[in-house]
Amino acid sequence: MSKIAVVYWSGTGNTEIMAQEVAAGAKAAGAEADVLTPSDFDSSKISAYDAIAFGCPAMGAEVLEEAEFEPMWNECEGSLSGVKIALFGSYGWGDGEWMRTWEESAGNAGAILACDSVMANEEPDDEAKTACRNLGQTLA
Repeated sequence: MSKIAVVYWSGTGNTEIMAQEVAAGAKAAGAEADVLTPSDFDSSKISAYDAIAFGCPAMGAEVLEEAEFEPMWNECEGSLSGVKIALFGSYGWGDGEWMRTWEESAGNAGAILACDSVMANEEPDDEAKTACRNLGQTLA
């Protein structure tokens, strides 16, 4: 059985909904899924998982959340080479630039993006929820 980490930060609850859908998809595909916040995760835990889904909404000028999520991401980045990951998050403005920047950062770290990233505009609709479940299944 594969073991998946779903590591997310959520301010309004939208990205939290997405994280729960990712975990549900992974579990439906037979994986074990741990849903964690940045304070529960760091690079020392990466090797305990077969794949990791990272979720963070766009903040400010289309950047990752800076107080909790970004420091954890930066700390993990150096340990992601060869690791199967997927990215997801919600946004309320812009065109997804934060996700493109984040994907580039993950690629530069050597992470293997397992599937297309999932973005939801504000609260995830049924289509976004389905995409999150599929993301979880792909990681599993």
